[in-house]
Amino acid sequence: MTIREKYEEFILGTYKPSILFEKGEGSYLWDETGKKYLDCSSGISVCNIGHAHKGVAKAISEQASKLLHVSNIFMTANAPLLAEKISKSSFGGKVFFANSGAEANEGMIKFARKWGSTKGRHEIICMEDSFHGRTLAALAATGRSQYRVGFGPDLQGFHHVPYGDIAAIKEKLSGKTAAIMLETVLGEGGVKPAKTEFIQAVRELCDQEGILMMCDEVQTGMGRTGKMFGYQNFGIEPDVMSMAKALGNGMPIGAFEVQKKYEGILVPGTHATTFGGTPLACAAGLAVFDAFEKENVLANCNKQGTKFMQAFNEMKTKYDFISDVRGLGLMIGIDVEIPTADVLGKATEKGLVLLTAGEKTVRLLPMLTITDEEVEQAIQIISEIFEELNRG
Repeated sequence: MTIREKYEEFILGTYKPSILFEKGEGSYLWDETGKKYLDCSSGISVCNIGHAHKGVAKAISEQASKLLHVSNIFMTANAPLLAEKISKSSFGGKVFFANSGAEANEGMIKFARKWGSTKGRHEIICMEDSFHGRTLAALAATGRSQYRVGFGPDLQGFHHVPYGDIAAIKEKLSGKTAAIMLETVLGEGGVKPAKTEFIQAVRELCDQEGILMMCDEVQTGMGRTGKMFGYQNFGIEPDVMSMAKALGNGMPIGAFEVQKKYEGILVPGTHATTFGGTPLACAAGLAVFDAFEKENVLANCNKQGTKFMQAFNEMKTKYDFISDVRGLGLMIGIDVEIPTADVLGKATEKGLVLLTAGEKTVRLLPMLTITDEEVEQAIQIISEIFEELNRG
């Protein structure tokens, strides 16, 4: 049997992949035929510093031959070292390590409920069109109901309001509200950056009401928006934030961080994980932070994001089917009034990997280390695609 046949025979059909990739390097991927692709997906904002990054590969290799796992009932060196990096690059909080974005968000939700348990507060106000993961609590928090079909009844205690509508949030507030949970840029919901006044109004409201502001930084974290964490674009600090995806540049790892004033909420026995914060995963995370410090990653992200946005806004004036262009850093969405599947299909043919978000958005999440030449290559291919679709 071929690999494709084995996939059909033995892998549960929750995905329908058409391409079999065998290797990657930097911004490029190669399939089993040797065809080369420019990757503007980064594994859905995971491989932010590129495929097969030498520093990450070396850290994983060295740690794998030394110590993989002993469980969190013992101390190992890499977890506190990585927690320090996260804390000092954000709001100086304390970190709990998990394995994925959904698990980090579950932990953040549990934290809010534990914090509110002595106050009669357990409800969380979330945003419409948000996405927080596929586990049951994360699904209940997610503001896209199609993901919840067939998995009801929903976990209670979550309310959804239009993204950016502070008045709607105020209407949902009650004595049972523990937290407001949001993404600073809607990812799966269409790559929609929040307005600064909205994020600041949420922060002020949480302060006034004495409730938690929780930021889901799973996709916006680790440099994607041009800052290390998305909230840093808006002049506020959350009480709690989650992260995952690019924290290990492909090595599964997640985390949530809480302000130090809340460190007594989750005490021994209240929350735990078997694999969270292993020496191996944290070694990868440390190598990622090292790359950010040495390779000018954030400056490159902002530079290349500006180039993409200029090019796509020019295309918007040329093609009537482009209805909007949005972005922050290298998190970019192009709304099209044509099937996004047509755009992605042509991109694949031309050796470019793109994504979608929502129902009509073509999403770009290039490596933050993408070069000038690679940006020009991506722009050229997308321009060709739009021209062909316009003629067709």
